[in-house]
Amino acid sequence: MPKKAKGGKGKKGKAVKEGGEGGGDVEAASTEELNSKITTLEKEKNKEEEYRNYMQLERDKVNAFWEITKKDLEDKKAELRNKDREMEEMEERHQVEIKVYKQKVKHLLYEHQNNITTLKADGEMALKLQQDEFAKREDDLQQDKRSLKLDLKEMELAHEDVVRQLKLDNAKEITKLRQEFELNAKELQNKYEKKMKMLRDDLELRRKQEIHEIEERKNTHINELMKKHEKAFAEIKNYYNDITHNNLDLIKTLKEDVAEMKKKEAQNEKLMTEIAQENKRLSEPLQKALKEVEMQRHQLANYEKDKTSLHLTKMRLADTDKQLKNLEWDHEVITQRFAQVQKERDELYEKFESSIYDVQQKSGLKNLMLERKLTALSEQLEKKEAQLGEVLAASNLDQTTLQQVTKKLDEVLDSKNQLIKALQYDVAKVSKAHNDLIRVYEAKLAEFGVPVEELGFRPLITNTSPGPAGLVVGA
Repeated sequence: MPKKAKGGKGKKGKAVKEGGEGGGDVEAASTEELNSKITTLEKEKNKEEEYRNYMQLERDKVNAFWEITKKDLEDKKAELRNKDREMEEMEERHQVEIKVYKQKVKHLLYEHQNNITTLKADGEMALKLQQDEFAKREDDLQQDKRSLKLDLKEMELAHEDVVRQLKLDNAKEITKLRQEFELNAKELQNKYEKKMKMLRDDLELRRKQEIHEIEERKNTHINELMKKHEKAFAEIKNYYNDITHNNLDLIKTLKEDVAEMKKKEAQNEKLMTEIAQENKRLSEPLQKALKEVEMQRHQLANYEKDKTSLHLTKMRLADTDKQLKNLEWDHEVITQRFAQVQKERDELYEKFESSIYDVQQKSGLKNLMLERKLTALSEQLEKKEAQLGEVLAASNLDQTTLQQVTKKLDEVLDSKNQLIKALQYDVAKVSKAHNDLIRVYEAKLAEFGVPVEELGFRPLITNTSPGPAGLVVGA
């Protein structure tokens, strides 16, 4: 930089020697340029110093973060080592515990096998004893059953005789009632036939009187019309006579007018020749004017058509805009409804699946419980019958006491039969409710347009009547 300044000063000296007065202007220009360069260089130096300070700060931050992370990494490594040691110790303890539990399980299995063998032997002995007892009881019960069947047949025969007698009595009463009702019906028929004849005669007389009155009215009306037509004909005749007289007078006057018109026609022919000559002179400009008029009329018609079509298009455009807005609004409403319907369909589908599974489980459990109750009650009934037969055989009671006992037994049997029927009714009611729910669900699916095959399973439907919900008809 100082060398350049010296070179500049030497050049300036040469310029002063050569240029004379122009040297002062050059020196002033060079000093201004140097000052501007100095200012720019100082600005750049300040920017560079700021950038260097910023970079030093960033470097210090990075170093501080690096040291912190290094310390954290060392701490985490130390924690990992401690955790690994703890895991190894836990695994060793776990292995020891597993060995202890295995030995305990072996001892328990051995004891369990010993207990099973002893229980099997005891169970076989008890089964043999019970089988012998049940065989004896079965023989006794079959004998009692045969005796009861004989009693039942005797009761049925007696009941059939009573029913036959009742049917015969009922048939006799029905025949008597039929004869009485037939007599009453004949009497009523005769009465009403007489009344019908009287009414027919009265109605025929009234009809004849009304017809006679209508004919008289018709004749009077025809006579009045004939008189009116004669008057009208006379008036028209006089009117047309007046018109003929007037026409004759007109013909006379018109003949005179024709003579005058012929004279005028001769004069008009002379004028026509003159007018024809003038027309020949004026025909060319007239044709041009007519053509221009036609052109302007054509343009005016097109302008009016365009105007009307523009007005119509504006009206149609406004209508289409309104229709488009309405359609957009309807589309938005329909899309929202469609989304709601889809949500409702999905919710109904989920609810239906859960309700079907719940109902199937509940109905299955109820059916199982009811079947078990039925089997238990039937077993109890057989046991009671067997016990009663043994008591009756052992006691050797009188016939009166036997009848009382049999009555009580029949009452107990009736109550038990009613209970069985009630349980069967409950079973039928549960299965009917299950089938009704499935039918309602299928109807809802069909209403929302969902096919039944998309369910992924086929609902179990039992044989019940398709009547109203909750209605169970006995077989």
